[in-house]
Amino acid sequence: MKLRINKTDLPVSPALFLRQAGYHNISDRHSGQESFVRRLTRDFYPRFHIYAEEEGDMLIFNLHLDQKRPIYPGAPHAHNAEHDGEVVEGEIERIKSLLQV
Repeated sequence: MKLRINKTDLPVSPALFLRQAGYHNISDRHSGQESFVRRLTRDFYPRFHIYAEEEGDMLIFNLHLDQKRPIYPGAPHAHNAEHDGEVVEGEIERIKSLLQV
């Protein structure tokens, strides 16, 4: 699920905002792509997983819920993820509430 906001509505960097929202930076060992996660329990999974992308004057947060780790060797994206639904929508609403826009 994507959340689009104007860059001017974010008073700090996207990385700092996400850290303040409880997310931690991770780097994909294979692709080198940076993203952020927020665990729901003490375990690594399930967790919210979010990518921050810039597109012109807009900032796009692309969020999904990872239910479990990838199970196929060499296939880092073959995991059980929810891209919408009540839980993901609730997290989007929580993030929106932190924006104070």
